[in-house]
Amino acid sequence: MDYTYLDVAKMIDHSLLNPTLTVEDLEKGLSIALAYDVASACIMPFYLPRCAERLAGSTVKASATIGFPHGGQTTATKVAEARQALADGGQELDMVVNISKVLSADWAYVRDDIRAVADLTHAAGQRIKVIFENCYLKDDQKIRLCEICTDVAVDWVKTSTGYGIGGATHDDLRLMRAHTPPSVQVKAAGGVRDLDALLAVRALGVSRCGATRTAEMMNEARRRLGLPAIQAEVAAPAGY
Repeated sequence: MDYTYLDVAKMIDHSLLNPTLTVEDLEKGLSIALAYDVASACIMPFYLPRCAERLAGSTVKASATIGFPHGGQTTATKVAEARQALADGGQELDMVVNISKVLSADWAYVRDDIRAVADLTHAAGQRIKVIFENCYLKDDQKIRLCEICTDVAVDWVKTSTGYGIGGATHDDLRLMRAHTPPSVQVKAAGGVRDLDALLAVRALGVSRCGATRTAEMMNEARRRLGLPAIQAEVAAPAGY
């Protein structure tokens, strides 16, 4: 094997964003994130204070979404969301671009929208992922977003919310990796449902992946690595 358990576990942002998840589901999801020592738990903003409380002292980051899922909020609203998330203990923020403005080629607006949230996040010492929602975009639009995100110095570019009409594709991941420098990481979201799929995107240069089937993937990694399964007394939310 060319990976360790932590190599793959620390690729996972355990996704807790389905709006039908109950508080009990969210608590179970946080237990999964902790049990498998993933990179982060990405949770609905209203539950971020509790998420940060549960994850305190662990190596799992507390993260939440901004402008989710369609990106159509005003920049001022996104900034307010980000400020609240940072105050609530958010360490990584996943922000959706304004898809309408991207499709309209209003690149100055798109740049300013991303920069406003990125600058606030970085000033707080935290990190930001920018979601493109590639299923609605053409390649030249994706490339332009990569260029803007590079100029703004975001931490990750991300394929999808997981709630559009399509998720991460290998072609998109190759394109995003090719058009961003090493300082900008790539995150896949939507459709990575098992360990082989996770390893496949890792081979393309992806460093993070949004996932709901964390327990299944990580126990399969442990099996292949000759490690005992983790018997977490929790059930993962349904995958997307």
